[in-house]
Amino acid sequence: MTASLPASVLPPPTADTVLTLRAAPSTHVTVRGLCKSFAGVPLYTNFNLDLPRGEIVSIFGPNGCGKSTLMNMIAGLVPVDSGEILFDGKALKDTQIGYVFQNYRDALFPWISAWDNIAYPLKRQGMKAAEVKARVDELVKLFEIRFDLARYPYELSGGQMQTVCIMRSMATRPEVLFLDEPFSALDFEMTLFIRAKLQEAHLATGTTMVIVSHDLEDAVFLADHILLLTRRPTRIAEIVPFDLPRPRAPEAVADPEFVRVKAHTLEVFRREMNA
Repeated sequence: MTASLPASVLPPPTADTVLTLRAAPSTHVTVRGLCKSFAGVPLYTNFNLDLPRGEIVSIFGPNGCGKSTLMNMIAGLVPVDSGEILFDGKALKDTQIGYVFQNYRDALFPWISAWDNIAYPLKRQGMKAAEVKARVDELVKLFEIRFDLARYPYELSGGQMQTVCIMRSMATRPEVLFLDEPFSALDFEMTLFIRAKLQEAHLATGTTMVIVSHDLEDAVFLADHILLLTRRPTRIAEIVPFDLPRPRAPEAVADPEFVRVKAHTLEVFRREMNA
């Protein structure tokens, strides 16, 4: 694809299409020749993708198209059949990543406090106690924590547990942060809170973020670009840029640009769903 062309006039994608996002400062994650099959049925074949540094990319598409599988292959949680994935030219083992799982109840260690959950990856890295405390305090300030982190995860609300998960995933200052359905189990109030805090964290750190969502509004709201996928065998259907400045308040869903991008994304989704 040509970076200078708007999405509306891009040529139809092919299996070897490379996602080159408009106005990307530089490529951060490079995927080349990715292949993955399940039970002999191809899911991805010769799939290529470039993700830009310091931007938020959301992945959206029909059920079963492999949204989470794609993200999990990039994050190293699902093995690829063949292909190459590099982070600034480095292998995953040489890259610091963070991951926010969809099921936050199972992601946290129930036998230690919320504070110790956040501190856990820092301790695993061998950081000194004072450094661990300073980093956790920094995250507490960033996320404006008002609940007691000395409590155990099962004593917290769902939104509070998800907040702890996100704080833990960011504790080690990851180069890339992956989020799998971060809003799916939250009520609306907590969804607004997490949206705001993720934006603040992104503005403060410039961390590259990849989000998988099954909710169209969530997919559009936080993204710089929405990566729309086809049905299996999965290809890139379209890349939709969303340039609304951050921070985006809840009222942004009524902004004409949000309405336009969401409507266009829905049109592409329906086309692929019915293909």
